[in-house]
Amino acid sequence: MLTVIRMLCCTILYFAVYGFSAGAAAASSKGKDIGLEAGQFTPSGAIRAGNADGTIPAWKNEPIKPPADFVPGGFHPDPFRDDKALFTITAQNYQDYADKLSEGQKKMFQTYPDYVMNIYPSRRSVVYPKYVYEAALRNLGRTSDVIHVDVNMGMVGAEGMRKAWAFPLAKNGDQAIINQATRPRPPWYNARETTTAVTTTGHFVPNILQVNFHNKWSDPDIADDEPGATATGNNILYSQVLVAPAKVAGQVVLALEPVSFTKEFRKAWAYSPGQRRVKRAPQIIYDNPITAGDGLATTDQGYGFNGPNDRFTWKLLGRREMYVPYNPYKLFAKDATMDKLINDAGRFNQDYARYELHRVWVLDSVLKEGTNHDYGRRVYYLDEDSWEVVLADNYDRRMELWRHWEDHHIFYYDIQHVNRVAELQYDFNAHRMLALMIDKSGQGPDFTWRAPDTWFTPAAVRRRGVR
Repeated sequence: MLTVIRMLCCTILYFAVYGFSAGAAAASSKGKDIGLEAGQFTPSGAIRAGNADGTIPAWKNEPIKPPADFVPGGFHPDPFRDDKALFTITAQNYQDYADKLSEGQKKMFQTYPDYVMNIYPSRRSVVYPKYVYEAALRNLGRTSDVIHVDVNMGMVGAEGMRKAWAFPLAKNGDQAIINQATRPRPPWYNARETTTAVTTTGHFVPNILQVNFHNKWSDPDIADDEPGATATGNNILYSQVLVAPAKVAGQVVLALEPVSFTKEFRKAWAYSPGQRRVKRAPQIIYDNPITAGDGLATTDQGYGFNGPNDRFTWKLLGRREMYVPYNPYKLFAKDATMDKLINDAGRFNQDYARYELHRVWVLDSVLKEGTNHDYGRRVYYLDEDSWEVVLADNYDRRMELWRHWEDHHIFYYDIQHVNRVAELQYDFNAHRMLALMIDKSGQGPDFTWRAPDTWFTPAAVRRRGVR
């Protein structure tokens, strides 16, 4: 009862302080106000116009042109390298900007006196390929209403949509979390990433992972009537191999799953070099510890949120203008190595972060009675142009703010898709940081990599074990 009262008070306070920007929630269900080149809303459901202050620009269907020094297959040079920071938010002045900060961001300033956020001009750089927007507009008429798969489990899903957001004109929290799940993603990916649990003294040993995936969901080469195109089939194929340090090298994880858990559940397998066996891994889900994270994050936090959504209720609080991580190309540079990105205090070097003012959807979620999870409440902030999670404030079961999550994405202008370059989580109790980043020791992500479906099978997992 106390939890319910607290959540009700939080919701009332939110509306009292920030109000509710109805935006797309009030748009015509027939889609009259949405379009690629005209209409109040873009095909993602974002407000096309800028804000009244002129600090958020209008969205235009004009993709970023690759800079002249871009080399395909390498790291992406900053197309906004000439931008200068407009101002810096510090522990001394953050209250002047409190209406545009999340509770987690404010707690960062309250907890760490040297914490800063450098605010840059806002760039609405997310412009997907035309087929993505065409699919989203078609989804207006072909996506089913929200499906609650089982009364007891309460999984939220939908069917009928293809390749893009299921509900561009989202009206409630259930539709919003499905939009996050059905957001467009790079179809193919081959890269090395690091997962690094940092101590309070700044000590760290990066765990290097080889990550490969095929997102059939957003693959333009897969026809809408093929099995891989349906939201309820296994259209996300993911492989992860730990390659360093030596004592853990060789561990492999394979996961196959849909974007809408209405008919299929996550199928996962793990290979242990010590046992030399491939086993089903039902534990790779929910609040089980994220791989190599030293207990500082849960499995379902990768990419902001992943996996089944049945353990939480979802409430869409509306849009809000906020300072969020955006366009951090400096962080993606090859010379932005771990020794530069993590300071002696064990936190991220904010000189490599870029924050901009953007409109975000605020999605509140509360743990359901009778279910289990490390988090009792999670508040997500989703970019209106992509439905990617950019921030998340995670509360413990006592409803105390526990962890603050940041997703630093860039727009990969060569493939016109968004993907993370770093994910950071700060644990306010342990005073430790977890950093998930692109590895800089080799080349950048390879989006030209291809493999047959048989590459993503348990039989193939054993062959990829290092030892």
